[in-house]
Amino acid sequence: MDNPQTQEKEAVVDWRHVFSLLLTSLFLAIVIGFSAMLLSYFLDIVADSFMHFHESYHEASPAAVPAWRRLVSVTIGGLIAGLVWYAIRRKEPKIVGINGALKGQKMPAWKTVLNVLAQIFYVGTGGSVGRELAPRQLGVMISQQVQDFGQKKGFLKLTEEDRQLLLAAAAGAGFAGVYIAPITGMLFSVELLLKKNSIKNIAISLMMSTIACLIGSLAKGFTPYYWVASADFSRWLLLAALVIGPLAGIAGAWAKQGFAWAQKKQASGKVLLVTMPLVGLLTGMIAWFMPEVMGNGRAVAQLAFHQVNEELLFFFIVLGLVKFALTFLTLYGGGTGGTLTPSIALGAVLGLVVSAVFAGVLPGIEPWHFALIGAVALLAASQQAPLMAMFMVFEIAHLHSSALIIFAVAVALSSATSKFYLQVQERRSAAK
Repeated sequence: MDNPQTQEKEAVVDWRHVFSLLLTSLFLAIVIGFSAMLLSYFLDIVADSFMHFHESYHEASPAAVPAWRRLVSVTIGGLIAGLVWYAIRRKEPKIVGINGALKGQKMPAWKTVLNVLAQIFYVGTGGSVGRELAPRQLGVMISQQVQDFGQKKGFLKLTEEDRQLLLAAAAGAGFAGVYIAPITGMLFSVELLLKKNSIKNIAISLMMSTIACLIGSLAKGFTPYYWVASADFSRWLLLAALVIGPLAGIAGAWAKQGFAWAQKKQASGKVLLVTMPLVGLLTGMIAWFMPEVMGNGRAVAQLAFHQVNEELLFFFIVLGLVKFALTFLTLYGGGTGGTLTPSIALGAVLGLVVSAVFAGVLPGIEPWHFALIGAVALLAASQQAPLMAMFMVFEIAHLHSSALIIFAVAVALSSATSKFYLQVQERRSAAK
């Protein structure tokens, strides 16, 4: 029998620890929400200053901007972003990413801020890379700074598990504040970073993402990031999901490997001063004829989500390949940025290709249905985060709930296929 005094001690709640966690998470959510809002405004200011363009789901592509302005904008963007990245990488301390921070490495505050601003700036001028990494990195850095200050001054009592949770939740809150997607922010924290589905992890992450989302909406409102027709998803689309899922799994694994290789081998040192302007110039030259390649991939995906026939199929195949190539070259050339929205764009194109096979076969089905399924499936495969991928597209496109069962089938198949393919590749590499 346990001693009653021991049981009483075990039942005592450490209220200082509880309040430290709750108050810190509330404070961080508010600060990160306003930071995300400022990043959204900064992106708009850059895009308006360089191209006189304001991105929205009504006008996702800068097609109305004169071609010469698009060329000049992204070329200058590559030059300035390259200079910033060269300056902040040439000396210690090194820039630390989100995974490094979760392992206990210190993120240098001002270098992180400059890195984040450079990412947003380059995308705003038309650079081909995702912008969702920037608010996540900024959120983690802010969380780290607040925790360190609080524990140094002695008014915060946090365990190592709490510190990890607040870092991961801050990353998700940063995403939620920009894309107005609280469930996705929570799932990014729990599924992709913490990899532990406890009640505490879900509650803290969801609370922070929701607060940051509400504050971020002051800048963006609650309008959808992608506009799609407000229609139900037919059960016939389950057949499409069975086909798209495995195909997107392989394509997503290739995209994951390609982007990872580009980041691992990316240009450094003074070479960066040449490669980034060249990548910007190349992007501008291609955008002269295909303005949809500019930005984070929203324009490519939005165009795919508007398709009601297969007449532009060859155009979309070329567009998808070019978008992947430019994002790959941006990362390889020394740029920093996200790969979530570029993956959505690639998946949307894959879905359109599959739609050509089913054209006229499935009743009441249009190509944009396939584009959405492909976007979700490839995103899940490339990130190895099925729940996050499913709810990300569902939330930011404001879809009907009937989409979830279709997405679930596609995501399950794509994630499993991608995982199996990557494991096979790892075994082959280990055997050599």
